[in-house]
Amino acid sequence: MNMLDIFINNWHLVLLFFTVALLYASVGFGGGSSYLAILALSSIAFTEMRAIALFCNIVVVSGNVVLFYQEKIIDFKKILPLVIFSVPMAYLGGYLKITEQLFFILLGFTLLFAAITMWISKKIYTENNFLEKTNFVKNIGLGGFIGFISGMVGIGGGIFLSPILHLTNWDTPKKIAATSSIFILVNSLAGLGGQLSNPNFKVSWHLTSILLIAVFIGGQIGNRLSSKFLSPILLKKATAILIAFVSIRILLKYVI
Repeated sequence: MNMLDIFINNWHLVLLFFTVALLYASVGFGGGSSYLAILALSSIAFTEMRAIALFCNIVVVSGNVVLFYQEKIIDFKKILPLVIFSVPMAYLGGYLKITEQLFFILLGFTLLFAAITMWISKKIYTENNFLEKTNFVKNIGLGGFIGFISGMVGIGGGIFLSPILHLTNWDTPKKIAATSSIFILVNSLAGLGGQLSNPNFKVSWHLTSILLIAVFIGGQIGNRLSSKFLSPILLKKATAILIAFVSIRILLKYVI
């Protein structure tokens, strides 16, 4: 099947990925959980979903990392403990061959967690003059655990890391956003590397390429438009409802 036929057969996925990238980029978000939620409702094999989601994460979040670096708000010394152990653990999580049922159970709980944190994010994303002192051991453990789960599911881990850092006053909101972007990028690369190293790895490169192009174009347009019609909080609330619906549907099917 050629690229045109694949595009025609999956035009709805391409349109959804493009729209999510455009909307989220316009208000400074990545939309990784939404990509997974969309894929979970498709007929794509679960083994391919992980790779596609990680590829999209890398494309979307790379631009954020560059922007944060140019603004000089990335604290590499503080970020290092979080990623030094998360990278090999994400690689291991991506390399492991898991059953379809385990994958969807993990995905269901992950999406449910994402929905809850999106819904209450207005309460936890606040400025605070008191910043927690860096705990090297705690950050290594936290990063390693999140990295492993992220690699297995096919996400970057930002939906776990970001709310925890906010709730513990780890740093200012903007520096936490920068930290989460780097965390997502390196763990997505590591998790994808683990999957590529697995001899059973398989993915439709034609479909993946089309979706990545859609995400890239949507993200670039969104970055330049800067949405004036949909506030970040409203977008989060709407997305939280969608992701909660998908997560509950998955859990009802694979747990109950």
